[in-house]
Amino acid sequence: MKNKYLSLILLLLTACSYIGEEERLIYVKPEPAERIVLLEDFTGQRCVNCPKGTEVIEQLQQEYGENIIAVGIHGGPLGFAGNARYEGLATDAGNEYFNHWGFDYQPIGLVNRHGAVNYTDWAATVREELSKPAPLNLDVEALLNEGQIDITVTANGTDGVVEGKLQVWLLEDGITALQLMPDGTANTGYVHNHVLRAPVNGLWGEDFTIAEGKQKTIQLTFQPNAAWNTQHLSVVAFVYNNNGVQQAAKNNLVIN
Repeated sequence: MKNKYLSLILLLLTACSYIGEEERLIYVKPEPAERIVLLEDFTGQRCVNCPKGTEVIEQLQQEYGENIIAVGIHGGPLGFAGNARYEGLATDAGNEYFNHWGFDYQPIGLVNRHGAVNYTDWAATVREELSKPAPLNLDVEALLNEGQIDITVTANGTDGVVEGKLQVWLLEDGITALQLMPDGTANTGYVHNHVLRAPVNGLWGEDFTIAEGKQKTIQLTFQPNAAWNTQHLSVVAFVYNNNGVQQAAKNNLVIN
């Protein structure tokens, strides 16, 4: 009887030591990421039609909410760098971007960086981009602590391997500054939103790779200009490559 019990125990132990292929853990692919669309609006304070582009953006934001991120990039021939009387919003970065893409008029936009799009076609292009899945999730947080902005970007891969660049930008809302209007008048009380103030991690960002099922965290710091209203600052992060913008995220600056 003892030998029978011993044989049974040995049989059970042996059986537990082997798991057949059909009984092994099965890999579960991450849920598809919700697409967030980046719209880069190349605008200028001396551009009479640029307020029309802003109206389109406002309509898109009402329709799609946080699923669309707009960035007003001031520069180009109709950008205004400012003078002793009026504040200018054009930046060296804005001029560099405008010249890089080789634009010849304003307003004009990039929707997920799939070629130049006239503002009259932004709505259709945004709808098309929103219908596509994204290969990763992005989250960005920004904290102002003793005059320094601490930024954390968290990425989670959801489909394949993504290789490209991670770009982080600092934006400001609620800037009251000069703007030429479609009727030719100069509006000194015009409110500019989502204005690109500065790139945080270089003009074209930094190398970035993430694989499906993996998580990556990037820490950055930035010293804001004292003239900027920190209560109106936000941070945008996006990953792009030769196939366009793969995913984007935006969050307001939290003041410690």
